[in-house]
Amino acid sequence: MMRVMLPTKPRSAFALLLLAATALVGGGLVIGEWMRLNPCPLCIFQRVLYLVVGLWAFFGVVVPQGRRLWGGLIAATSAGGMATALYQTWMQLNPESATQCGAGELNLIERLVDWLGMQWPLMFMATGFCTTKEYILGLTMANWSIACFFVFLVLGLWVGFSRRFERKRFNFR
Repeated sequence: MMRVMLPTKPRSAFALLLLAATALVGGGLVIGEWMRLNPCPLCIFQRVLYLVVGLWAFFGVVVPQGRRLWGGLIAATSAGGMATALYQTWMQLNPESATQCGAGELNLIERLVDWLGMQWPLMFMATGFCTTKEYILGLTMANWSIACFFVFLVLGLWVGFSRRFERKRFNFR
């Protein structure tokens, strides 16, 4: 039977979350280039949310005493990422019912992505459509993102609120 070693200190758990979020962003860039994928505004927004999860995890490494705050922010950001990926999945399943990203006036997410794309095109330029389905191992990038954000949500709650990371206090009576 294989035994999984879980981190015992919040700093270690946050470091693993930071590493995972960074690896997902880097992996997404590599896969996108390798498979010649054109990321849409919602794909890029999810990339931004992975970076934000990584930022909260970085703060958790630097200031682990605020683990409840950082864990809660990781969970909240991940919930937003899951919602975005679920919406994109719905758009991909129902392209005739969905309003295409970029059609008409830009919404807040599209404006943010457009601005970021002007600042750092390699990382944030949206060149695809939200309803396009490009499969990787049988799932779209949005499908994979749902799973990844769910894992981050659970891990954020775990590191933020688990008794595992509470300091042991001694009672001297």
